[in-house]
Amino acid sequence: MTTLVTGANGFVGSALCARLRRDGISVRSAVRSLNSQRIRDDGVVIGGLSSETDWTAALRNVDQVVHLAARVHVMNDKSSNPLAEFRRVNVEGTAALACKAAAAGVRRFVFLSSIKVNGEFTKQEQPFTADDVPAPEDPYGFSKHEAELVLRQIANETSMEVAIIRPPLVYGPGVKANFESIMRWLARGVPLPLATVTENRRSLVALDNLVDLVATCLNHPAAANQTFLVSDGEDLSTAELLKRIGGALGHPARLFYMPPELLKLGANVVRNPGIYQRLCGSLQVDIAKTRQLLGWIPPVPVDEGLRRAAEGFHP
Repeated sequence: MTTLVTGANGFVGSALCARLRRDGISVRSAVRSLNSQRIRDDGVVIGGLSSETDWTAALRNVDQVVHLAARVHVMNDKSSNPLAEFRRVNVEGTAALACKAAAAGVRRFVFLSSIKVNGEFTKQEQPFTADDVPAPEDPYGFSKHEAELVLRQIANETSMEVAIIRPPLVYGPGVKANFESIMRWLARGVPLPLATVTENRRSLVALDNLVDLVATCLNHPAAANQTFLVSDGEDLSTAELLKRIGGALGHPARLFYMPPELLKLGANVVRNPGIYQRLCGSLQVDIAKTRQLLGWIPPVPVDEGLRRAAEGFHP
């Protein structure tokens, strides 16, 4: 039998498909379009993700599904109705796939959700847990939460098992967005006013650690119908994270001191108050449930994960 991976050309999907094939698992990769990226002979082009997507060919002789494809969180979303767009793809599209998968006899459905289902920030020494009451705050987080609810209902009504994973920020070779920007600043020796940000704590997850947990959830009996949080198992302050990224890049971080009040004022001046919270706030996740139920230990330490990300960075 075969494992279907949606979003197979993406940052996580590419690494997961490579890992599964190394493990001797037959993979069928589902992608939106060919574009400039090539897919293997086992690939299936499914077009956009929605309630109208035709999954017939993709699900033929499939035993397991890993659903990674999604409308992802973007800064400064220009859509006139962001929540409706997120729901169309992340909720309706996921529901349609899961219903078709259950009808096709798929045994297990692994869904990549987001820590944004739990919320945006944590209080000191109060990390998120997998069993917290969800508290999403933005359209992306709401859509992922609603998709989880739909999947649990389908699992209750069919024989298909569902495993849900909520990652925080994922980094690794080829990472984009804010993490890539940070690496670029450090590689260029840009001084950053963040030496005082030493008391917050951020959980992150290396790409290889996330992929390892997804692979575990495909077959572990205890993963059935459970929700898991994932991280590297070591939480860092912003200042410490920057220093360790700089070390991995071979460009020591140039941090200087600026009072937090001035950092906050600066964020407001540039009309981006959220950047202050992202840099100075905390977001910690507790992976005790993941460790206990699955016996899972992150195989890649933070510094090794950062080294791999640095190797794949091209300034």
